[in-house]
Parts: sequence; structure tokens; C-alpha cells
Amino acid sequence: MKRLILIACAGLSMSCTSIKIAAKETRPVPKTNQPQRVITTEKLSRNSTADAYIERYKDIAIEEMLKSGIPASITLAQGLLESANGNSTLATQANNHFGIKCNVDWTGPTILKDDDAIGECFRVYNNPEESYRDHSEFLKRKRYAALFELDRNDYRGWAHGLKKAGYATNPRYAELLIGLVERYQLDQYDRAETYIAKEQREERVLSEIIKEEPVKQINQPEKAPVAMKIYEVRQGDTLYSISRRFGISVDDVKILNSINGDDIKLGQLLLVSK
Repeated sequence: MKRLILIACAGLSMSCTSIKIAAKETRPVPKTNQPQRVITTEKLSRNSTADAYIERYKDIAIEEMLKSGIPASITLAQGLLESANGNSTLATQANNHFGIKCNVDWTGPTILKDDDAIGECFRVYNNPEESYRDHSEFLKRKRYAALFELDRNDYRGWAHGLKKAGYATNPRYAELLIGLVERYQLDQYDRAETYIAKEQREERVLSEIIKEEPVKQINQPEKAPVAMKIYEVRQGDTLYSISRRFGISVDDVKILNSINGDDIKLGQLLLVSK
């Protein structure tokens, strides 16, 4: 496949296991004599930041946008949200950055993880880029057809459209995506031609600065940590202990995560900030 080559931006930790994909999925029947695939999982760094994640995956997001029409800003925002900046279990063990589950058509490797039910089947990819390409294919389903009538610069429309189409059950899903796009200015990648030209100009300017002042360092101001937080349930946790840990009420935890009862699962990801 021909690749588009582009010239090459904390506290956020979110995962699709907390933003549950509502589409009904069934586990595929295992196939015998299936060839073994070499899977290379990647973790950017310990506790990778949102900026590092964006820098690593913005090119593949733009490449997929130019092929499929899905805004790169939306793809990156979903990746940030659902993979916990690339730190989630699914991202590090299965290269699955979008929490996409198995279905009857999936014949590749799988991994079992507790989500809406115990031991649900998720897809495993050879590398993160394969996950991004499969994300594009996933959104080509009929239920998301109306999204492709929107302008690719309309990230707000896409965010609300994904929620309306049932991509996730979290009532704040659209709001969370829009917040990420605007906080990290991800919409600049939706204007691919303008972005490429800007990067080329900055590369030339930086090259001249380095030639003239090789020891001078150019530092970018750090962004303040994003307010939204996700917590992974550990052994012995209860809704009450989690609420005390983060200074919110049990009812707030339930509302934020669409929990009806009092049961939580080991490894479950919970939104813990309002």
C-alpha cells in the first residue's frame, strides 16, 4: 500500500473500554490451520503523554483521512480517548487503539478482556497502523453512512454524529471528542495541504536557525494537564473508595459512567472527573 510521507504535538488517560462501543458484536468461530502472524506491540514510553501520541500517529491519521474522508482530528481524538494516549492494555498488548471488538468477519488474532461482559473478544493487530486502517473500515458501516455527507472540517458534526449513530454509550462522548480536538488543535490536521505547507516552512526556518545557532534550543511551552481523568479499577476497589480517592460522590461516578448498580469489574476504566 502506498504510504503518504509527511514532515513532522498531560495528564490525559482514557480508553474505549470506558466509552463502550454500542454495536452488537459476536465472537468469531475459531479457524483451524490459521497461519501465525508476527505481532509487534508498541508503547511510546511509560505513561505516554497526549502530545507524544499525537506526534506519533498524526501522519497515519492524515493518510486515512485522505483515503476515507474521516477527519484526522476525529481519528486522533478517538485514539487518544480510547487508548489512554497509547497506554491502555488493548493498545500495548493488542495494538488495538480504538477498542474494536471481534465479529463474524474477523479472522485474525484475538484477545479476551472484560468490558460490558466478562471475557469479551477484541481484535489484535500486527501494529498500531493496522488498527488505524481497520478503524476507517469500521466506520464505513451503514450505520455511519450519514457522517460521510459532512464536510471533513466539521469535527463537531462528526463528534455528534458518532454519538447519535451509537458508536459509544457514554452521554458525554461527543463533548469529550470536541474537547480533545480543541485543546490540542487537532483540526489543523484536517486541512492537510495547509498543514503540510506549514510544516515545510517551519522545517526550513528551523534548519536555518540550527545552522546559525547550533547550540540554541527551542522549547515549546507545556500545556496544563487536562482536567478529565480516567481510573482503572484495581483489586479491592469499590465505588465508595474510588469516589473518596478523587473527591467526587458515588452518584457522580455512576452518572459519569452510566452505571446503574453498584458492581464494578477489575480492570474497568471509569471517568472520574466532571
